[in-house]
Amino acid sequence: MSTTRFLTGITTTGTPHLGNFVGSIRPSVQASLRPGVQSFYFLADYHALIKCEDPVRIQRSTLEIAASWLASGLNPEKVTFYRQSDIPEIPELTWLLTCVTGKGLLNRAHAYKAAQDKNAAAGREPDDGVTAGLFMYPVLMGADILMFKAHKVPVGRDQVQHIEMARDMGASFNHLYGEHFVLPEAVIDDHVATLPGLDGRKMSKSYDNTIPLFSSREQLKKLISGILTDSRAPGEPKETEGSALFQIYQAFATADETAALRQAYADGIAWGDAKQLLFERVDQVVAPMREQYEALIHNPARIEATLLAGAERARQIATPFLRELRAAVGLRSLVQAAAPQKAAKAAKAALPSFKQYREIDGKFYFKLVAADGRLLLQSTGFAAPKDAGQAIARLQQDPDALQALAPCLAPVPGATEAEARAALHALAEAAGA
Repeated sequence: MSTTRFLTGITTTGTPHLGNFVGSIRPSVQASLRPGVQSFYFLADYHALIKCEDPVRIQRSTLEIAASWLASGLNPEKVTFYRQSDIPEIPELTWLLTCVTGKGLLNRAHAYKAAQDKNAAAGREPDDGVTAGLFMYPVLMGADILMFKAHKVPVGRDQVQHIEMARDMGASFNHLYGEHFVLPEAVIDDHVATLPGLDGRKMSKSYDNTIPLFSSREQLKKLISGILTDSRAPGEPKETEGSALFQIYQAFATADETAALRQAYADGIAWGDAKQLLFERVDQVVAPMREQYEALIHNPARIEATLLAGAERARQIATPFLRELRAAVGLRSLVQAAAPQKAAKAAKAALPSFKQYREIDGKFYFKLVAADGRLLLQSTGFAAPKDAGQAIARLQQDPDALQALAPCLAPVPGATEAEARAALHALAEAAGA
């Protein structure tokens, strides 16, 4: 069975809440147990520096998040669980990627554009308050992903752009220095639950409406008692649609339990009774984990040892890979023979090459360019980057696939099929040499 690498980062700026557990922690822990999956989970403390300038908060959040994931069942023996700042190869890779990433690409990053739009609305200079860290953090994220040759990166829809940018960075580096990076794909699960908070809006630290995952039993009951409800009295039928109480209960209950509460709503259950049911159901799930969490949170040395062991495992991959990348860009020992390198570079320069890219229409394209710069093949637009990549791979493996892929190719004035076929055969021979 082939192995697929999944990678997930968790920013260390807050305390995990019920929404984090339902939307990220629980499904991630379950996914890590699937056969054929190799999982990487990291605490993104470098990223946290962009959002938070309180060192105590960052350290405390790192402790709380690590304890929460471990208490929720993440097995550090089965996954690679590490702290981003314990991998010095990541910031070095960030610089290598910075050198192949166009500023125009970073100009289009959602977070940077949002900051500029906010400044424009307030009548300020476009880059007022924008740090280089905010502008460059898509490159750091690209390094996180590309370092471990992740195939899949689970993200929300608002994060898909970052995966596409990581693909662009990896493709640019591969085009210049040879095939080193795996180009990742975003994994979007539209069925991941999003929990409402105390006020009915999405549970979020930004809204200050969260229920901490490992609140004490007493605090959990108090917070659930404060969930916003309407004014319908006991005995009056109540709607499950839009009810924060019902949505949270559904995320923790079985299908039969959910159906029973739905009927209780129709029968006019009192809000106080509904809140008591919710408290009991959530506490039933959380209580065993809470005990483990408390044991971990009061033993930071154990968590530190776990993270350092994960970092050691991660660096067994990162250290030799960065050595390979350094050699690829020319950061090599001066005693290495220059002649063979020049010969290899000349041979590579004499070969045609593929270039995959994205146009302003949002579609993905590729082209085959001869060693002298002439365009030999031009694709039409693909809806997904993997489709364009698969077409390239097919042509590289079988030059005779030109006929089958003809519907995906656009006419190129002055270029003949024979020239394209010859170029593909040259690539195939070089790959097999």
